[in-house]
Amino acid sequence: MSDVATEASVLSDLEPGRFWRHFEALTKIARPSRHEEPVIEHVRAWANEKGFELEQDAGRNLVVRVPATQGRASAPALILQGHLDMVCERDPSSPNDPAEGRIALVRDGEWLTAEGTTLGADDGVAIAAMMALAEDESLSHGPLELLMTVAEEVGLEGANALDGSLLSGSTLINLDSEEDGVLTVGCAGSTDTWIRIDAPREATAPGVEALRVVVGGGQGGHSGMEIDLGRSNAVKALGRALREAHGSVPFRLVSFEGGKSRNAIPRDASATVSVESGRGADFRAAVETAAATIRDAFAKTDPSLSIIVEAGDVSTEPWTEDATQRLLDAVALVPTGPLAMSPDFDGLVETSTSLGEAQTEGDRLVLHSLSRSSNDSAMPEVTATLDAVARLGSGTLETKHNYNGWRPDLDSAVLAVARRVYEQRFGEPPVVTAVHAGLETSVIGSKVDRPLDMLAIGPQIEFPHSPDERVSIPTVERFWKLLTGLVDELSRAA
Repeated sequence: MSDVATEASVLSDLEPGRFWRHFEALTKIARPSRHEEPVIEHVRAWANEKGFELEQDAGRNLVVRVPATQGRASAPALILQGHLDMVCERDPSSPNDPAEGRIALVRDGEWLTAEGTTLGADDGVAIAAMMALAEDESLSHGPLELLMTVAEEVGLEGANALDGSLLSGSTLINLDSEEDGVLTVGCAGSTDTWIRIDAPREATAPGVEALRVVVGGGQGGHSGMEIDLGRSNAVKALGRALREAHGSVPFRLVSFEGGKSRNAIPRDASATVSVESGRGADFRAAVETAAATIRDAFAKTDPSLSIIVEAGDVSTEPWTEDATQRLLDAVALVPTGPLAMSPDFDGLVETSTSLGEAQTEGDRLVLHSLSRSSNDSAMPEVTATLDAVARLGSGTLETKHNYNGWRPDLDSAVLAVARRVYEQRFGEPPVVTAVHAGLETSVIGSKVDRPLDMLAIGPQIEFPHSPDERVSIPTVERFWKLLTGLVDELSRAA
């Protein structure tokens, strides 16, 4: 077994020791999404050594069954859940690489980080906690089902492939939250949509001027968690600048591109246009007039937003005048931003949509949006709006429903227990909230034939998915106290 470090460790004096030993072992194992075989074998060897039953489904997810401790055999099974994979990012100059099991741990005061790479606290914390809790004979608990999923970071693929018949418990504690002192009781489901508009192109007259409009400098951010911050969307800003300029200086659109990720607010976008000979200066002035208004609209949230015009190159025939108007109208009509706020939590977005990517594919413009809601009944209206945009633009809409939302239940039994345990352990009430992003709980709940009472907890993790990822060491100990107290109390309640 590799769960005990054989060399001097920066974690050797930390508590809980058993947790940190398992966590450190995970940093030495390659576990990128879709290539989790080494960590799967690590868990399998551990389960065999401890005498725990392990099952694996066709989706490669693991369920480790841990027997109840003395006096708790009559308690119902409790599901603990986290994911095995991690985002393997590294600075180009770093000799370390998580994808090859090379993470160099660094203690920075009360924070644990990694040298030049992602740390893997998302979600190594969960796996280490489950393994440490299961083998600690000093802790009391009922039967445990340790659900370890794969490929969470690439669209919850493991959860979507889960064989729900492997689980018998009706209460699930997800260990993938990243906020200390917070009990998460809901999350948003999501749907991807693609508006595809085919439009004719035609040759230009001699002497036209090619110009390129470039939008940049926006802060961007997560299109769910940060959709309510009022930040600019570069694709929408570009469309607005062009549409307003088109009203005074006609031009023909050659290409329109923006965004790099479906789940990020676009920071950059650009378009090439064909302007009549002698009208280039007029076009530049019209764009600058529109840009001034747009920059003013986002002066507080995106003070560095820029919209500039530079020389361009036309290697493709532009869309026709009518097609240009139709495409710019479609970009203007696609909604982006919060659409409804949560009735349960002040300041939390319930429903939103974000235009994440725009791409020119030959004669076609593709507008890719990601819509989210914790209220599944709200999603059809969002999709209908996007379908209407496609129809008005003489285009088509493709829809891909990813997973349902996890709607908050403030009367949840596991929430009531968690509130009580938290106050007993820490002398203050926890924050109870939901997140406007996806969690595996939303999918797992749909994979079993009974309602699941669910809750998500975790320590403070900052900057996940980047080489700046770090976890707060003191909050790990708080997380451990909450988890062990919750597992104990839930088996007592039975």
